[in-house]
Amino acid sequence: MSDSVDTANAGAGGVLEAVIGLEIHVQLATATKMFCGCELSFGEPPNTRTCPVCLGLPGSLPVANARAVHLGLMIGLALGSELAPRSIFHRKNYFYPDLPKGYQISQYDEPLCLGGHLGAVRIHRVHLEEDAAKLIHVGSSGRIHGSDASIVDFNRGGTPLAEIVTEPDLRSPEQASEWLKLLRSTLRRLGVSDVNMEEGSLRCDANISLRPAGTSGLGVKTELKNMNSFRFIERGIRAEIARQAEILRGGGQVVQETLHFDPASAAITSLRSKEEAHDYRYFPEPDLLPVTIDPGMIDAARADMSELPAERAERLRAEVGLNAESAQLLAFRGELGDYFEAALAAEREPAPEPQTLANWIAGELVARLAEGEDPAGSRVEPGAIAALVGLVGAKRVSVGAGRQVLDRLVSDGGEPEAIVEAEGLAAIGGGEDLAAIVAAALQANAEAAERVRGGNAKAIGPIVGHVMRETKGRADGTEVSRLIHEQLGV
Repeated sequence: MSDSVDTANAGAGGVLEAVIGLEIHVQLATATKMFCGCELSFGEPPNTRTCPVCLGLPGSLPVANARAVHLGLMIGLALGSELAPRSIFHRKNYFYPDLPKGYQISQYDEPLCLGGHLGAVRIHRVHLEEDAAKLIHVGSSGRIHGSDASIVDFNRGGTPLAEIVTEPDLRSPEQASEWLKLLRSTLRRLGVSDVNMEEGSLRCDANISLRPAGTSGLGVKTELKNMNSFRFIERGIRAEIARQAEILRGGGQVVQETLHFDPASAAITSLRSKEEAHDYRYFPEPDLLPVTIDPGMIDAARADMSELPAERAERLRAEVGLNAESAQLLAFRGELGDYFEAALAAEREPAPEPQTLANWIAGELVARLAEGEDPAGSRVEPGAIAALVGLVGAKRVSVGAGRQVLDRLVSDGGEPEAIVEAEGLAAIGGGEDLAAIVAAALQANAEAAERVRGGNAKAIGPIVGHVMRETKGRADGTEVSRLIHEQLGV
């Protein structure tokens, strides 16, 4: 899917195509900062997680965090990158109040990882760096000492980051958002970060340009900075595509610059002209040794890796027999996949059919839990839902009664068989009792019965509904339908 925009100045056909690349900053799950021993903890009082090293005080010396290098190697392996046998840190010089040293320690021309891909999107590079501090802009609604101000919390400064840079392979806001969800699932599964966008553990910049559809050149790009939700990413990219198209439609030229998207107003504002590499005056960090990767470090990183979402989706499809949609959902929402596989391994009798079990977990169970709640933390044990789905599949409990049992499991826990017995929810199969209830339903819904007899299949609904009400949902729907047709002689 690609975004295309009609414009009289777009060349042949007057259609523009969006070209999008992403730069993703991932806060790594280390105990301490990238180059010092300060503990990492979100939500602490401002400026309480600092030391001379991360504040850049004279005479302090950095030491690279070995755990951050290990996690960076895991990311590179997961993305199929080439791992550099030797990489070095550089000083990236720029002067902002959130950067106390006047430079950021990052990697430039010798990054930790090069190339690779995730799905159809190619990876340009993965490099390690330190995060800047957090700037808080206080406007007229929250004045400090009677005037507008910007204040700085240095707790975040020095946090280990992996920056993942893609090639410009994305073509629409929706595609960018969906790919970023895949990346987040992959990183979460690896355990390299909690990838919590609300707390800033995963932040995304988008490089956006337009070009005439069907051409291979690249237009002038702009960069949208620090978007921290999938919805804002989609909205921001869409707004920037529209802004650039309007400029080109009017005969103007897009200026290369860094932009900010305000989700509240949907306004795009300029932050600064877009820097080139020479603007940062990169040079090797003289206080840090090169990082040399030996085979033992790669083996250790590979040993810490779990099955990745894309691999899990393929296994659930090929080996377990799930359809592609269910396999992808359970693989990309790792907590659902773990719960499903635990239920499948419970070996309850009668055994649940895997696809039906997946449907009940992803549909019925998730709908009864709080948004984002891990089913493993609920009162419904994996073996219990496996047993319930098995009972429904064996027609010992109707689907409607099964939903009632699930309601009880969610609220109180327990075992499905005991709930079925205590509540009298066992299915009513064939036999004279059900036949008599069906006969009464036909008599009470004579008009609908005549329409069914005349070939109107949809008219059976009120009759089935009557039977279900009389049996409190315990009758098997297939058997009810069979008896209706049998008694009507059709």
